[in-house]
Amino acid sequence: MTVLTVDRRGYGQAGVRGFSLSRFGGRWLSPVVLLLLWELGSRSGLIPERTLAAPSAVIGTLLEMLLSGELPSNLLVSFARVAIGLLIGVSLGLILGLVAGLSRAGELAVDPLMQIKRTIPALALTPLFIVWFGIGETPKVALIAFGTVFPVYLNLYSGIRGVDLRLLDAAKSFGLSRWEQIWHVVLPSALPSLLVGLRYALSVAILVLVVAEQINASAGLGYLINNARDFMRTDIIVVCLMVYAILGLGADWLVRTVEARALIWRPSIVEQ
Repeated sequence: MTVLTVDRRGYGQAGVRGFSLSRFGGRWLSPVVLLLLWELGSRSGLIPERTLAAPSAVIGTLLEMLLSGELPSNLLVSFARVAIGLLIGVSLGLILGLVAGLSRAGELAVDPLMQIKRTIPALALTPLFIVWFGIGETPKVALIAFGTVFPVYLNLYSGIRGVDLRLLDAAKSFGLSRWEQIWHVVLPSALPSLLVGLRYALSVAILVLVVAEQINASAGLGYLINNARDFMRTDIIVVCLMVYAILGLGADWLVRTVEARALIWRPSIVEQ
């Protein structure tokens, strides 16, 4: 009896390549099957339209909203909220991380307060922010800023405190001053940790935006979702959720691109 063996490349002794699911888009197989089942369930009536619109209906609604300008205009409003909130939150995180990481006195003054802040969920402050700032744009931006401070702070602080002491000794031996050591050694060494914190901050910003835009919004993706909920337009709700997901993926891709360029000196980046 002849036994057919397969080597590591997936070839048998007869030179016939073995079956590989990855050759046929294996990573996309389950999502495509899920969409097909979803469409089939909607068309057969198993999934009522008021419960969840079919994928074909969602795509049609997406095209309509794009062509009418309704989606782009509201998307710009949501993007502005995220951008302003991130600018404030990331800036505060950078400043506090530098103060706590570069100074023992700064650590004693800042870190206990930041650890207290860490235990308070950003979304739990929604009622208090409404009392303080009203129901306009300020509480929405404030929630995003509050939620994005800690990831940047913690990772920058950890990156600064994790700098290799041998690098600092080498910098001292070359006669670098304290500020030159910080600029040429400490900050470049902490940059990978800072970028990780920035990725977390971007993800948190999108999550907080979803809730913040439920606060009496007159424009934005949350406004579209609220209106769609009132009229039971599940197709519009799914479209907005897709846009939220795309925003998150796009933000992560942006940071990854910056990381690949800024950390070109790292072997893990070069080998990729």
